[in-house]
Amino acid sequence: MATESLFHDLNVAANNQLLEALVESEARIRRRINLLTEIVFELDADGHIVFLNSAWDTLMGSPSSSVIGQTLEQHIHPEDRSAFDATLKKTRLAHETTRAVLRFLHDSGSTLWTELSMVQFESGYVGALHDITERKRYQDKLEFIAHYDVLTTMPNRILLADRLQQAMASAQRHGEALALAYLDLDRFKAINDEHGHEVGDQLLMALAARMKRALREGDTLARLGGDEFVVLLMDLADAQASAPILTRLLEAISQPVRVGELILEVSASIGVTFYPQTEDIDADQLLRQADQAMYQAKLFGKNRYHVFNLEQDRAARGRHETIDRIALAHTEREFVLHYQPMVNMRTGAVIGAEALIRWQHPDKGLLPPAEFLPVIENHPLAVEIGKWVIDTTLTQIEVWHAAGLRIPVSVNVSALQLQRDDFVAWLRGAMDAHLNLRRGDLKLEVLETSALEDLIHVSDVIKKCRAIGVEFALDDFGTGYSSLTYLKSLPVTQLKIDHSFVAGTLGDPDNDAILGAVLNLATALHRQPIAEGVETIEQGVSLLHLGCELAQGYGIARPMPGPAIPAWVSAWKPYPAWLHHPVISRRPDDNAHAAVQ
Repeated sequence: MATESLFHDLNVAANNQLLEALVESEARIRRRINLLTEIVFELDADGHIVFLNSAWDTLMGSPSSSVIGQTLEQHIHPEDRSAFDATLKKTRLAHETTRAVLRFLHDSGSTLWTELSMVQFESGYVGALHDITERKRYQDKLEFIAHYDVLTTMPNRILLADRLQQAMASAQRHGEALALAYLDLDRFKAINDEHGHEVGDQLLMALAARMKRALREGDTLARLGGDEFVVLLMDLADAQASAPILTRLLEAISQPVRVGELILEVSASIGVTFYPQTEDIDADQLLRQADQAMYQAKLFGKNRYHVFNLEQDRAARGRHETIDRIALAHTEREFVLHYQPMVNMRTGAVIGAEALIRWQHPDKGLLPPAEFLPVIENHPLAVEIGKWVIDTTLTQIEVWHAAGLRIPVSVNVSALQLQRDDFVAWLRGAMDAHLNLRRGDLKLEVLETSALEDLIHVSDVIKKCRAIGVEFALDDFGTGYSSLTYLKSLPVTQLKIDHSFVAGTLGDPDNDAILGAVLNLATALHRQPIAEGVETIEQGVSLLHLGCELAQGYGIARPMPGPAIPAWVSAWKPYPAWLHHPVISRRPDDNAHAAVQ
């Protein structure tokens, strides 16, 4: 009996020790759990809170003991409770850890963003809540910066593009119209320059708020940058319905604005276009139309709106960039040069290249010269850009020389450049500034029509340029109705036959006869002929048959960036039909025929 009592006492002691150990172990675990910065919870099968660590007190602002027995769902933002129910169900069915991003209600009334992890455990659930409020705020801030203008808090170009796409689709579906207005502030730059960017920013914020108030609910006001805004007017019955809104905008902007002690006044030029249109058009084209109409509003006196005219646009397509924008492109170095090789089709020799300007427009991509040069044809800006072309070409020639490539490069010069009294002196200085140049490295091309406008002056300029090692070519030869006396007086060394003659070499005997006469004329005047615009093998063969060996055009090579020229020269091979063509000699006394040497 004594033995049994002893064993009983030992068992009780052992059990007590085990129980004490378990309690101590659980206490240690709870202490460690309470050190965690994440909320750790345990729920019963019905979702009631059984356990919370002390992180709840810190993050939720209320004692964890006060919420034991409540459901966790009670503390979740009402808009996220259905998501929590779905997560709970998923956890119960999947028997694996599930996760969700949920908003919890802080005791102060604020919102706590959390990342929930939860798993089913015995008859309930255990999980953790990780506070991601700061991360979410940072994400929201990045999202805001990506879609909104930081200064005015208005939508930016990216969000505008998205809304415009949606608005265009909606207008098509519902048979309604929308208006897109491009707005530029008049005199803002002068205020910004005089009073500083801080004042300018205050003015922009005040005007943006005014414009917003002048619009209807649902309209979009976006800032593209600087003092340029775009307004998207939706759900219009017709185009005329936009007039009162645009008038309100102009009136709101033209009212004086107080910034500190300053009273500032600006106005706005607005270009507006409408959608749908009779032709298919995308969002970018619609924005360009509004932009173009805005420039017209400026030209017509500012402080007004101008409606885009599709018929006028067709007539002026390619000329919508204004002189101011082209000047900015020059300042911002948006112009680039491409080079088109010139070759001897029969021998395969690369005899030179022509420098051709392109506009690397930040929004519209690479634009050919026809898109912008006509706008500045008689403007002093043409002279500045012409100087840039020559100087850039001379730099490229030096780069090619260093790479072991020596070919002459031709540059087009305008009549306005040649008429400058200082042109020859400037050209001499530009060449002196580039080392290792030799005579003939640079050639200048002048349009036949331009040269004949002031023959005496142009001839004098050409003679002076030849004295410093620069030869001249007459460009687009055959289109200027030149008299033989004029041509004889013009000291050019090369005649570039206009591409219109080359395009008609196949199957047109009359054109071939004219082209043959042009080549005879070049021979008689001791001028070297070169054909422009050779696009096919057959055109090249026809030219060779007529005795014209030198050519350039897409059939040989498209214009390319300067760094690509050396590799092209190394790889270039003429077509077999050209390479094996017999040599043709033209005699001045044989106008219509050619003799084989």
